[in-house]
Amino acid sequence: MGPLRNTYYLFLLLITFGIVAVHGQEEVEWSPDFRFTWNDFKGKVPAGSGAAATTASGISYDFSTYYEHGEMKVDFNVYAYFYPTKSWYKPDISNDVTLLHEQLHFDITELYARKLREKLDNATFTDNIKEEVRKMYKATIRQLNDFQNKYDSETNYSRNLPVQERWVKEIGEALKK
Repeated sequence: MGPLRNTYYLFLLLITFGIVAVHGQEEVEWSPDFRFTWNDFKGKVPAGSGAAATTASGISYDFSTYYEHGEMKVDFNVYAYFYPTKSWYKPDISNDVTLLHEQLHFDITELYARKLREKLDNATFTDNIKEEVRKMYKATIRQLNDFQNKYDSETNYSRNLPVQERWVKEIGEALKK
């Protein structure tokens, strides 16, 4: 195993209403069949960065409302995305363990997209739905950020292999639910 340095993630926050549109930005929606290869990391390495790699991922949503029998109904879509052109790696200090560590950052993003979907599915809204959804989204993003930081801290950015393996197993099991 080659030398590893700290990896970190760049967490992009996108709030979208209606159509998801990021002008000129390549994005990959999370799928259980999509697994990273280093070819997916197309961004430029920032000068002076000590990290081995960065995964840019985020959650976006859209919703619409309609009335049925005088009752407001809501349709939601929540997505976890990976942004290849904002993600990068240093080939000389990255390896398969680093790549797996980065994949779990994206998988964790998907877990929190699911949590937001569940919150929205179980919520009762008022006429102030836009603000109520925004608050749920922001709370979810804060929780996701804390969880991503915990993951990096506990795994020492993938260097603590037994702990990294435990996280791989736990996140894998959570995604199967």
